[in-house]
Parts: sequence; C-alpha cells; structure tokens
Amino acid sequence: MLLLCSVFASFEQLFFDMPKNLVIVESPAKAKTIEGYLGPDFIVKSSFGHVRDLPKGDKAINIAAGFIPTYEISDDKREVVSQLKKAAQEADLVWLASDDDREGEAISWHLKEALKLDESRTRRIVFHEITKNAILKAIQSPRTIDIDLVNAQQARRVLDRLVGFELSPILWKKIKSGLSAGRVQSVAVRLVAEREREVERFNTTSAFKVTATFVVEKGRTFTASLPERFATEAEANAFLEKCKGAIYSVLNLETKPTKKTPAPPFTTSTLQQEASRKLGFSVAQTMTLAQKLYEAGKISYMRTDSVNLSETALEGAKNAIKAAYGDQYVHTRRYKTKSESAQEAHEAIRPTDFTVQKTGGDRSEERLYELIWKRAIASQMADAQLEKTTATIQISTVADKHLVATGEVVKFEGFLAAYIESTDNEDDDENDSKMLPPLHIGQVLTFSQMKATQRFSHAAPRYTEASLVKKLEEMGIGRPSTYAPTISTIIKREYVVKESREGKPRNYQELILQNDNITTKTNTEITGAEKNKLFPTDIGLVVNDFLVQHFPAVVDYSFTANVEKEFDEIAHGKIVWNQMIDRFYKGFHQTVTDTESIDRASAGTSRELGVHPESGKKVIVRLGRFGPMAQIGDTEGEEKPQFASLQKNQRMETITLEDALELFKLPRQVGLFEDKTMTAAVGRFGPYIRHDSKFYSLPKGDDPLSVTEERAIEIIQAKRKADSEKMIKEFPENPDVKVLNGRFGPYIVADGKNVKIPKGTDPASLTLEQCLQLAADTPEKKGRFASKTTAKAADTSEAKTTTKKASSTRKKAASADTGGKKPAAKTKKASSSTASKAVTSKKK
Repeated sequence: MLLLCSVFASFEQLFFDMPKNLVIVESPAKAKTIEGYLGPDFIVKSSFGHVRDLPKGDKAINIAAGFIPTYEISDDKREVVSQLKKAAQEADLVWLASDDDREGEAISWHLKEALKLDESRTRRIVFHEITKNAILKAIQSPRTIDIDLVNAQQARRVLDRLVGFELSPILWKKIKSGLSAGRVQSVAVRLVAEREREVERFNTTSAFKVTATFVVEKGRTFTASLPERFATEAEANAFLEKCKGAIYSVLNLETKPTKKTPAPPFTTSTLQQEASRKLGFSVAQTMTLAQKLYEAGKISYMRTDSVNLSETALEGAKNAIKAAYGDQYVHTRRYKTKSESAQEAHEAIRPTDFTVQKTGGDRSEERLYELIWKRAIASQMADAQLEKTTATIQISTVADKHLVATGEVVKFEGFLAAYIESTDNEDDDENDSKMLPPLHIGQVLTFSQMKATQRFSHAAPRYTEASLVKKLEEMGIGRPSTYAPTISTIIKREYVVKESREGKPRNYQELILQNDNITTKTNTEITGAEKNKLFPTDIGLVVNDFLVQHFPAVVDYSFTANVEKEFDEIAHGKIVWNQMIDRFYKGFHQTVTDTESIDRASAGTSRELGVHPESGKKVIVRLGRFGPMAQIGDTEGEEKPQFASLQKNQRMETITLEDALELFKLPRQVGLFEDKTMTAAVGRFGPYIRHDSKFYSLPKGDDPLSVTEERAIEIIQAKRKADSEKMIKEFPENPDVKVLNGRFGPYIVADGKNVKIPKGTDPASLTLEQCLQLAADTPEKKGRFASKTTAKAADTSEAKTTTKKASSTRKKAASADTGGKKPAAKTKKASSSTASKAVTSKKK
C-alpha cells in the first residue's frame, strides 16, 4: 500500500511539475496541423487573425501627440481574447507563432498587449513552413518581438487611416456619398484608367506581311517571311508581281547553339501571374488556395518576395530530380533577389517535401501545388540546349530582298522536361520557331504560294489581375501581402470591373500569288475580344481624375513607391515611424484643407452632350445615385427632367448625343404575351423584360432597344422552364418556404435560410410542418472566423480584406470593420513529446 501511495505521489508531482505551454497561431487550420508535431505539454490555440484594431471615428489617432494610435479589441474577438487570456494565465510559457512578416509580427505584438503577457514567460517563434522539423527548430530558437517590424506595420496602418479618413469626406462632398480612397488602391485605379485611355486614343494602322510556303522532299513544307512589311496594298501587290516566275534557292544557312535557363522559383507576385496565365485563377483565388496549402504543411510561406531556397530545399530538389529525370538533369542554382526590399531570410514558395507530387486536396489545390512543384523543381534543373537555324532564301527576280525562315531543334530538354513558363505576350502575329526540314546552301526550293496579309497594329493590352500585380511590383508599389487585397478592394468598390467582352468583326485583305496569278480576298477576323480584363468604371474615372488634379502626391507613382521604401527603412530600424508620418501628413492635410473651396461642378461628375433636337433642352450625362445616367432638362426648370440609365457598355466619357437620346426610347413596349404587355427597359442591374409584374434579365447580346416580341417570349419561357426544373415543391399557405433542386441536390428554403434535407427523405413528400421543423433545428450559419465585413469609407487602407481563411482575416489596413463573435478553437494535445523535451532542455 505504501509503495502504491509513493508511486501515485511521484506521478502527481510529475504531472504538476510538467511545464505547460500555450502556442498561439493565427488560424485554426494551422493549429490543427501544428498540434500533431508538439508534445502533450503543449496546447495550440488560434487568435483568428488580428485581435485589436483602430476604432472607428476620429479618436483612433492622436495626431497632436505624435500620431499615437489607440487600439481596441474587436467586438468579434472579445470572446477569443477572453479564452486566450485564461489559457495564458494557466500556462508557464506562451509561444506567439503568428506569420513571419510585418503583419504577423504586429499580430504577436497585439496579442502580447491584449493578453497582458509577461515578457519573461513569452516567446516569439517563426517558421517558413509547417513541418515537424521547422516547428521543432522554431521552438528551440525563440526570440523576442521585433518592434521595428511592428512599427513598420503600425506606420502603414496609421498612414492609410489618415489618408482614408481625411480624403473620403472630400469625395463625398465633391463627387458622391459613400466613396472612399486609399493610398495604394488609388494608384492601382490610376494605372487601369490610364491604360484604358491609352487604348481609346490609339490609332490603328495596318501593313502587309509577306510569307511564302515551300515544299521539300517527301512533301514536307515550311514557311519563310519577308523581314520588312509594306505600308499599302499597292506596294504589297507590286512586290508579288516582281515574284512571278521567280526561282527560290537557299542563299545561306546559319546554325547556332543556344540555351534556355529556367525561371527562379515563385514569389508571391510571380505565382499570382503564372496561376492566372496557366490556370485562369484570380489573384485572390490563388492566395486562398496557397493559404490552404501552407496551413496543411504542403508549401512554404506564400507571402514572400524572395527567390532564395534553403540548403535543405536545394538538397530535396536535387534528389527528386535525380529520381525522376536522372543525374544529367541536375543543376543546383542559388538565386538572389534583385529587389532591395526582399527579405532573404524568407524563402521562395516551394513544396515542403519534393518527393510529394500530389496534395490529396481538391482539384484547384492540386493544380496550384503542381504548378509550384514544377516551377521549384525546374529552377534546379539543367539548361535546355537548343540549336537555332536561320535560312536565308534568295528570290531570283528581286535582288534587294530575301525571305527568312527560322527553326529550332531541342538537343537536350533540360528543365523543359518539367516546366515551361508562360508570358503575357498577346501578339498572335508572331509565331514560335518551328523545326525546319534538312536544307543545304544552293538548294532550289519548290514554290507553293506567297501571301501578303494585312495586319493591324494594336494598343498595349488592358490589364489582367496578374499583369496589374506585375506592374505594381515593377514600380515598387505594394508588397506581397497587399497585392491581392488591393485588387479585391478596387473591384469591390466598383472603381474597376473585371469582365470579358466580345470582339467585333473586321475585314482584312489578303493577296495570294499562286501559279503566277495574284488573287485578292477579303477575309473577316474578330478583333478587340477581351478575356478577364480590368476596365475602369465611370465612377472610377471621375474619382481618379479628381485625385490626380487635386491630390497628385497620393496617386503619384514614385511617391507611393518611396513610401514603401520608408516602411522598409522603419522595419530595419533606420528611421522613426511617426516622424515619417509627420513629414507626409503636413503637406497632405494642407491639401485637404485647400480642397474645401473646390466647386463641385468642376469635379467631373457630369458632361454636357448638347441639346435635345425637339425640345431644345440641355442633354447631359452624370453620376446618379445608382450609377451613370443621361438627363434631359435641369432641376431648375418648371418641368421635371427626364432620366435614363446608361447601358453596361456605355461610358460617360465617350457616349454621344445620339446614343444618349436612344436611351430615352426606353422603356418601350415590345409586344403582348398571354394578353399582357412586355416592356423592355434598363434598370440598376442591367436590361430586362417586364411582364405580369415579373422581371426577366436580358441575356448578354440582347439589346433592349431592338429586342423583338418573339425573342422576349423566348426569354420569358426559358426562365419559367429553369424555375420549374428548380422547384420541387412550394406551399401556397406559406410562400417563404420552398423545396428546391440545387447544384448539390435538393434542399429547403425557409425564411431565407437554406436547410439540408436528411438522407433517405423524399423531398417531394415533405410537408410544410416538416420543413419548418427542419429549419428550426438548423442553427444559423456563421462565418468561419467572423461575420462579413461592411465597408466603411472613412478607413480606406487597401491592404485590408476579410476572407474565409484565418490569415486572410487579419485586419489589414482597409475600410472594413468586422462584427459577430467566434469562440477560440479547441485543440487537442498531441502525442509526440519531442517539443516538450526541447522546452525542458531550454529551461534547464
């Protein structure tokens, strides 16, 4: 008995002496991954992103005291903070394990302040990948919070709040209520606006490109081109005339060895660009998927501007290449980032384990991981060895001009075996080099035909999300953590729209020389088609022009880039953060004061088109409450003015008087259906047909000014059919309850809430009472980490966004405030005791 008591006492003493450790990470997904690597002495909890932020209103920053910010715990994080505080009090050590960047450092600092953590028992740990080795290494190498990094983030947050808080009310007064502006977002809008005007001003010219086709042995063909182009059809025709009866021979053959070198592994921006080009992902989608891969321990940290790879990663890539391709494909490279601001301690985005080629996630995650794996692997592979051949072809009847054919042969594919980088080049007129058939100098060629094809010049392409990120990075504007939020913000605020637009047919001429006869053909091509491009809206253009005119510093490219450099200097402890803010604020605030005298009429919110040909009243286009609109007459006259919304493809800058007058033909009666009138009109959400008090949206390509009675009936019947196929059951006694057929199967809609139907239940047999009971038993759906954000114009930093993943719920400096509550995640104690031993050793 005494022995048993002794054993029990020893066990009890061991239990109470055992160090208790609380690890706080940003997201529950990350916590779930990490908890498997730490021992039973550790509990892992999530802060769900930031726990403190600047409050709303003008009391957030004490300008007179040196721009000192006041922070408060967010309403939706009070319960989280309460639970974390309790856990911290029970722990011997608290490990702050937020992300290894400025935002992550700020989160750790806010946690330390909010939880009132004791410095002596608080540790800051960082890691660039969520693997066992990385976590254990971090536990063994803790540090303190880097206040310089915190101040850099604090400077960004304060500066962006000041810009938004003072600039937004000016936009409300001078342009339209509810508008907002931000430091980086406004520059991004300016880039899109300037590119749009560049496209509109561009004058297309044409020229004729000459190509000839030849036949060699075994019926093989190849094409050669004339290096220069002819400005007119007459010049092209004259050249073809000279080529009648000509003999073509190989004048010269030049073969040169060449090579291609792989691109470095991905940074945040290059991943966003390549995922857009190769996979069609938006910037925000790419970052959401990358976040999932990172939190699952599949890839290294996804917000980075470094192309550096660790020695461990280099060794892992080397072994994977040997296994998959062979020794001759290995070429170890150590890339250095050209950007001065890059953090070389970070790594490029790479797989955490190069032997893993499949993630086991959903298809989109799988595709992104495969892209990251291939790019990282290719960066450590040998150059591709090529042989480029240039054949110069002589024309016997034209002494001063020669045709040129180029071909490329891959002698050793090297990295091309794994990966080929895409480009943003939209010039379809230039073909990639193809392989040439065997040729020799003096060889007489069999002529097939020669074409002179009219080709047109085109403006610089409009930005895609990816190419806009590339441009911002090239200009030094923004940082890896801000690209996606910036673009999401300008689209969300409807300063920019992302859409595809159909092209228009265009005729072009083609002269064909064959059998010594020249024929002329008129062909048709589609030009101007746009896919997922960024277009400025009318409100975006008006706001941009106002800022460029009255706040040039805010939207100045070099100024914005210099501000980013100053943030970097703060992060390195070279300058004091509030002194940097003070230098900016003095001039900015004076400009804000000066704009009080600006006449609203000069803000570019309206444009006069002319006078109505019948009434003689003035016709203008202006910004209305629900968007751009045309107006006949003014509010000062006895008669009320007439209004008409602009159509989706019309812009205030370019609409003509004739186009505007056409809008006033709406609404128009299209005809009758089921003895009721059909009316075509344009509303807040686009063109529609109204029939029997119901609204039917006009599909893309249907014009409300020209839609016929027959077409309107088709649209109504198609909508009815789609609705009937969706409807399984409805209840006349309660129209708010329906049983519908959805994308993922049948479900119930009850008072706006979607309710699952239990397995094995026949949806058609459900009664109203059963539906209401199922709805009552279904809890209200809450967001992953907080309720949806509500945009507030007064706080306009472009770096803030809220997504469904924890790190994305960081309250980045933007105009949003989150509400709702979410309890802290409960975590299990892990089985391994390795980390516990590391901490125990550290304590000793």
